[in-house]
Amino acid sequence: MSAMQSQDPQIFDLIEHEKQRQKEGIELIPSENYTSAAVMEACGSILTNKYSEGYPGKRYYGGQENIDQIENIAIERAKQLFGAEHVNVQPYSGSPANTAIYFALLNFGDTVMGLKLDHGGHITHGLPIAFSGKAYNFVQYEVNRETGRLDMEAIRKLALEHKPKMIVAGFTAYPRDIDWKKFKEIADEVGAISMADISHTAGLIAGGVLESPVPYFDVVMTTTHKTLRGPRGAIILCKEKHAKAIDRAVFPGLQGGPHEHIIAGKAIAFSEALKPEFKVYAKQIQTNARHLAEAMKAKGFKLVSDGTDTHLILADLTNKGVPGKQAQMILDTVGITLNKNTVPFDTRTPMDPSGIRLGTPAVTTRGMKEPEMDMIADWLDRVISNIEDTALHAKIKEEVKQMCLKFPVPGID
Repeated sequence: MSAMQSQDPQIFDLIEHEKQRQKEGIELIPSENYTSAAVMEACGSILTNKYSEGYPGKRYYGGQENIDQIENIAIERAKQLFGAEHVNVQPYSGSPANTAIYFALLNFGDTVMGLKLDHGGHITHGLPIAFSGKAYNFVQYEVNRETGRLDMEAIRKLALEHKPKMIVAGFTAYPRDIDWKKFKEIADEVGAISMADISHTAGLIAGGVLESPVPYFDVVMTTTHKTLRGPRGAIILCKEKHAKAIDRAVFPGLQGGPHEHIIAGKAIAFSEALKPEFKVYAKQIQTNARHLAEAMKAKGFKLVSDGTDTHLILADLTNKGVPGKQAQMILDTVGITLNKNTVPFDTRTPMDPSGIRLGTPAVTTRGMKEPEMDMIADWLDRVISNIEDTALHAKIKEEVKQMCLKFPVPGID
């Protein structure tokens, strides 16, 4: 980055500080990960210079002979990875991709079912103040108060009552596996379009750890970062009968020129995910998450649904007497990064909730395994149980740093 260092030392220095933070700290935010150096090279390549409105073979600008090949390679690799009939690789990110699906397959005002935000859903799954909640009549389902898990019979009854045009399944803070087949059966029973948002678990699905909704569902969206370990972006997978509507919704419905440098990064990430070692990685994510969950429970942490099947853990800190916001802030000071999060039936506000959300994709990418999960659980407990002990925090910060320096960060070290 010598050109940047010379031209804009202020931005260069901040990137260097961020590099140091990533190297010396533990990244537990479940939606974050590290891309390979190859993916980063593609995202920083000269492909950012090219405008390519349209689709391969049907562009509005000239000079597309290389761009078309790159995008077609990304499409074919994604089809192979997920077994999809049709793939659109152009969505800029997850929220625009979900919006494109709604725009393609619904009319404004149509009834849709999605999981409530503070029960593990996403803002694009019908939050009243978001575009999805304003443009469509979202009926929101919840998890069971006692188990913290989805109650499929309750969801079925809600669907029979409201007869939605679409049912959205897939979540951002739900730690358990999803019964995709049952969701599809409910959708078919009421004549609804089935949509899955697998942004969080796509890498686990691609790695064969979790079942895929692609064989069952009409349309599936995933981001390409998180467990999939690619660049920031998204793709839409669908049955062939929806291909034309989806493509028209993405372009020209909602987007202009695609970001072909990012699409090249997606293509590389899909190639990486098709390799045998990615399956080993995906399995270790799940193994680490389950081990960390059990270690946290042994330290007295109360986990929503009492554990995890995925990469994600949601902890209710009410019994610890520490709100999620305060825990996030203090853990930041010792080099442990996670996020405050609402828990089901939370009595606190979304900006100062009762819980924390954490996960294992990034630490697994660095090569950490079960012994490191035990260390992380111990640090979480010691910090949260001694929230005012700054001397202890300083000691733990150094312990965290020394452990992290043993595990290189892809693309940085």
